Amino acid sequence: MSVTSEGKVSNENINKADFRTKAVIAVSLIFLIFQVYIGAVKAIDPKITLPVHLCLALAITFLYNPISIKYGKKWLCIIDYIFYIGLAITLYYFFSNYERLAYRIMMVDPMLPIDLFVSYFLLVAIMEAVRRIMGMNLFIFILIFIAYAFIGQHIPEPFKYAGMTWEQFGEMLTLSPDGIFGSPLAASANTLFYFLIFGAFFAKCGGGQLLIDLGMKMSDKTVGGPAKAAVVSSALMGMVSGSAVANVSGTGVFTIPLMKKAGYTPEEAAAIESVSSTGGQIMPPIMGIGAFIMAEMIGISYVRIALAALIPAIGYYLSEFMLVHFLAKKKQLENRNKEEFKYFCPPILPRLYQLIPIVALVVLIFTGASLTRAALVGTLLSIIVSMFKPETRMDFNRFIDSLLDGVKQVAGVAVPTAACGIMIGIVVRSGFANKLTGLIAAIGMHNLLIALLIAMVGCLILGMALPTVAAYLISVVLFCPTLIKLGVDILPANMFIFYFGVIAQITPPVCLASYTAAGIAGSDTWKTGWKAFNYATVSFLIPYIFIYQPSILLIGDIKSIVITTIIMAIGIIYLAGAISGYFFIVMNNVWQRTILFIVAILIIIPETITTVIGLLLAVIIGTVFYVKAKKNKSEVLISS
Repeated sequence: MSVTSEGKVSNENINKADFRTKAVIAVSLIFLIFQVYIGAVKAIDPKITLPVHLCLALAITFLYNPISIKYGKKWLCIIDYIFYIGLAITLYYFFSNYERLAYRIMMVDPMLPIDLFVSYFLLVAIMEAVRRIMGMNLFIFILIFIAYAFIGQHIPEPFKYAGMTWEQFGEMLTLSPDGIFGSPLAASANTLFYFLIFGAFFAKCGGGQLLIDLGMKMSDKTVGGPAKAAVVSSALMGMVSGSAVANVSGTGVFTIPLMKKAGYTPEEAAAIESVSSTGGQIMPPIMGIGAFIMAEMIGISYVRIALAALIPAIGYYLSEFMLVHFLAKKKQLENRNKEEFKYFCPPILPRLYQLIPIVALVVLIFTGASLTRAALVGTLLSIIVSMFKPETRMDFNRFIDSLLDGVKQVAGVAVPTAACGIMIGIVVRSGFANKLTGLIAAIGMHNLLIALLIAMVGCLILGMALPTVAAYLISVVLFCPTLIKLGVDILPANMFIFYFGVIAQITPPVCLASYTAAGIAGSDTWKTGWKAFNYATVSFLIPYIFIYQPSILLIGDIKSIVITTIIMAIGIIYLAGAISGYFFIVMNNVWQRTILFIVAILIIIPETITTVIGLLLAVIIGTVFYVKAKKNKSEVLISS
């Protein structure tokens, strides 16, 4: 028996497992038992909960990514053993010093040698874990912030500050609410663990495959069916996984080959899949990891955030759906893959019971149950539902597979959230965010649009270099204060930043979702990235809409919400026509597409005069194109 980097366990006897596999299983089981205890039995003080959560996540990270295997030198395993011993000492420290730490006064009581040891050990452990699983981008980014913490007093204005001593830095890391054990890690321990475990077990009970098949089935008889299947399947899968790359990997292996067979180029197929999968992070009810952290940081219920995201998410997928429809019409693609669809889509109705866990999860969330309880119930129902069929039955090996997959994902979230806590602590202690706010305000002369553009560029740059959760956490600290100071409410400001952190996944030159899809499609990665960027044009406009028209976030009266939504939908349809080059007719002339694009922008711009002009032009141009299409069709019929 062995454990792979993907968290899979073979069916061999567990007694034959190597030490690392047994250790992974043991730590994962301890992790599960601990989290279930604090989530369902008795809550424990965060001063204990968060260190245990982090130490177990770090242990899992080092077990899955041993340095000796990576570099092919067995003696390097000593480094990992040092980390394991250090993690054990850290846990003992927090348990044995609980009372002292609970009553300790920040910046008054001195830092003991053991306090400093634990602080700097965790710093090194987190940095090494980041290097192993997140790559060098986030690692270097954290180093820059750490350097700023110590040399800030030598930097010119406006970013100069008093600087920190080694003792102050160590105190900030582990004994302040803004450091490693801040809100982001709390979200990981109190909420994200349970949803990631639910997602792993739900997939094993057949629910994940059913969502993919539902998308395939809903689109199997329409023009451009495979592309529409990619859109629908990715939207449905996104409600559960909330990961762009995971969505591409899960649905793309089915939809991309079918799109290519239907007549889409490899670049088009990969771009459609990557854009569709990226939208999963903004698709309620589960959305992406950042949404849970947003709820934790700004004190707004997750239900409220999910509801606010609903209309923008529908707009995002409406754009993508209409785009692939117009592309299919333009290319005159018929669905020639019905046999493949039958193969990939076994009967849906007999398997609908597999959706019981996610239905129960959503019902519990929206009826007021805690997120933890909802996820635990959903996980339990996933195990029960799996028993209905032999091929999905949750035996011991399948249970361990699900657990390892979920815990590995948890570690992949806990590590970057803890790492971002380091940067957030430095930003808060140094006042860097306030200094940046003043600088942006000075550049923009208190102009909201300029501030939004600066924030957008900053979010995209961070999102290209960092994972979505890390990009959101840093961006929200750096840019949110500016937007709020300029009069934007806290929810639209956070959603604006969250959206652009997500969109960065399909923004060249670093667009992981697009590159993953290109790998499956066998397409040129660079061309795929830019095509996906083009297809996702509407996603760059929607965040501005809910800044200037927050009614699409369900803020305000019903009348304004309905009117804004309808206007946005019309603009999105025209924009999809401009991007695809089809709107009743094939637009071979650049000027036709340009006019349609301008009309779409006029409609979407949240100003009454531009919207009215755009709608009038839309009626005129739409009528002209429709009449021309009818005329062309009549001429074809007569000539035949």
